[in-house]
Amino acid sequence: MIAVRDRVQAEGFDAWSIKSGQPHVQPPIEIIARMVTLRIHVDAVDELNAPLQVLAGSHALGLLPDDAIERLSKRAEVVVCLADAGDAWAYSTPIVHASAEQRRPGRRWVLQVDYSADELPGGLEWQLLI
Repeated sequence: MIAVRDRVQAEGFDAWSIKSGQPHVQPPIEIIARMVTLRIHVDAVDELNAPLQVLAGSHALGLLPDDAIERLSKRAEVVVCLADAGDAWAYSTPIVHASAEQRRPGRRWVLQVDYSADELPGGLEWQLLI
């Protein structure tokens, strides 16, 4: 999902939602596949603090329906991403990811920035979220 300034119908963009009052839309996989995500950890993340889990290699598989993700999760390597405060990661945006349940109270703040060099079609505009 990407944040856009306004809801504008454009071919290949669907699954509209509102998150924190901001329109979000699922763009075509071709756009997401060219994106890079930068994640900077404000807080440390250990095994008890809901670490990010990714399916290794899933970024190269294109758009996956839920049932394919379920099958993949049973056979792909799951990488648990622990971090110290101040750690920064860069990864391919379409990687399949989830977070475990937080098993102890505490913060897990991150600054996440999604980069794209693409301009959006049909009057859609990227929305910067701060």
